[in-house]
Amino acid sequence: MPRRIILHAGFHKTGTSSIQATLRENRVALKKHAALRLRWHMQDLISATRGYSTWRDPLTLIKAQDRFETVMNELPGMPRRTLIISAEELSGHLPGRGDLDDYSAAPVLLYAFWEIMTKRYPEAEILLYLSTRAPDAWLKSAHWEHVKASNMTMDADAFCDRYHAAANLEGMVADIASRVPCPVHHKALEDCRDLPLGPADPLLDLCELPLSLRAELVAPPPANMRLGDDVLDAMIEANKNHKTPDARKAAKAAILAEARQ
Repeated sequence: MPRRIILHAGFHKTGTSSIQATLRENRVALKKHAALRLRWHMQDLISATRGYSTWRDPLTLIKAQDRFETVMNELPGMPRRTLIISAEELSGHLPGRGDLDDYSAAPVLLYAFWEIMTKRYPEAEILLYLSTRAPDAWLKSAHWEHVKASNMTMDADAFCDRYHAAANLEGMVADIASRVPCPVHHKALEDCRDLPLGPADPLLDLCELPLSLRAELVAPPPANMRLGDDVLDAMIEANKNHKTPDARKAAKAAILAEARQ
């Protein structure tokens, strides 16, 4: 049984890719102290949490609960270790597409997961960790992600006007903390810039690792960074001009490849 479980459930575009890359890069060094379950370990669960955030129906919530239980059932023995479960999609889809205006599915999902963890590991300490970001920066990054990953043609100003409520991540942290009966920790991406491991450091603080081990951990290069507005505009034009998903994907891949050279 783990002595502590840390559920890092987002939010999107708050350094989560960098956090997961840091955990993965240091997995061998962390092995004696922490067990990791990252987003690529739980694709079926992520599909269900995204579905629930979209449809909000009881059957999809049950599916998410069942799949979280499956993740728990497949865990190895972890005596005296900390279990870190990290995936931004545990809070649902990234808001900003269609009618998905905010993270209001997150408190429901996270309460359900807390309940499952409490029943499975009644003696373990359970913590939630939520990474956040300043509203304006989050909106710009969320818009970039949607343009890159979907057929969105909305410009940045229209996106910010339409989905501004979703950017109140501190408010959502407070909502989650009021509804999930366990400690809820959070840190803004802007406050992690000068930390040795960037946005991963506040999460690792909760693991109470030996100081000698912390000094050995390494930071991978920044992950999933936003490029310039000219690249964004070019991808919006690609979404407008290419009618099939394959054509849009190929056009945007070429735009990104050229920009990164």
